[in-house]
Amino acid sequence: MPEPQVTIVVAPRERFSCAQQSLESIYEHTRIPFKLVYVDGGSPAKIKRYLEEQATEKQFQLIRTDHYLSPNKARNLGLAQVDSQYVVFIDNDVVVTPGWLQQLVKCAEETQATVVSPLICQGEPVHEEVHCAGGESGVKIETKGDRTRRRIVEKIYKQGRKVADVLPQLQRHQTGLAEFHCMIVRTEIFQRIGMLDEAILNTKEHVDFCMAVMETGGSVYLEPESIVTYVPGPPLELTDMPFYMLRWSDAWELTSLHRLRDKWNLTEDEYFKNRYNGLGWRRKTTIIKPLSRKISKTILRRQSKKVEDLLVSVDKALNKYLTNRYARKQLQTQPSQTPPQLLQKSPTTV
Repeated sequence: MPEPQVTIVVAPRERFSCAQQSLESIYEHTRIPFKLVYVDGGSPAKIKRYLEEQATEKQFQLIRTDHYLSPNKARNLGLAQVDSQYVVFIDNDVVVTPGWLQQLVKCAEETQATVVSPLICQGEPVHEEVHCAGGESGVKIETKGDRTRRRIVEKIYKQGRKVADVLPQLQRHQTGLAEFHCMIVRTEIFQRIGMLDEAILNTKEHVDFCMAVMETGGSVYLEPESIVTYVPGPPLELTDMPFYMLRWSDAWELTSLHRLRDKWNLTEDEYFKNRYNGLGWRRKTTIIKPLSRKISKTILRRQSKKVEDLLVSVDKALNKYLTNRYARKQLQTQPSQTPPQLLQKSPTTV
């Protein structure tokens, strides 16, 4: 039997509580042969046991670290195990539909695309609201007098629209943006651009990757016949909180934005200033606001801005503590000192 063309690399995005739903959807709705490498960075005991059981039962390769991983670090750990023509990067909170992988491979084969994105949806009910239907990425150079500005281009198409409304008008086409929620990539591209940039810790890593691909002459396509959905919180389970807070920490986002700015020689314009001003918005939306409403309702019997302001202050201090502790324990540790554990050495062939 020939080796599968595709290796699926599953990486943790921001939480672990969707891991079972996501993994089960992959095995239920994927009909063509594939290998699977699952990267598990510091999941809680319940998820760890589940993944170990599934790796044994389904014979996929499970890579486990006892500490949390940035997305590109996790993807690179999986990518290092890939020897197939294609790799699919997919987050651990993504649910797929029947035929999703077959359509991605078909598009890549027929167009010779370097990267193919499915139609990515968001939230529940699944597969009903568009998150990304392609988009734009790149660097726009503006010259005015003797002043030159290099501005980042990032645009997502159709976000927030109903799938039922946009799908009839969507066709396979070349685009400028794919997201790491789910994408298929020709592995040969990594011989030209190297591994994913681990200095980009938590944001815009998909923009950086697409720009690198297109800079070397590669192409990105959207295949709307393939549909997947990422299922974001809230609510978060209590065991998700530490990873979520680190994943969307102020320090990781600042580091990522500075790396993107310096790597592409970008002007620090309104784009970056707006991002700096919005640090922590995910934590505020997902954790602070729901907690503030709960406290106000159950204790004060009314909404209170003071409660939210207090929680924001606590969040900033706790977030700084968590990222500093992580940096001391992990970011300054040599990789050889904290090797991932390969719990299952034979990737599955389905």
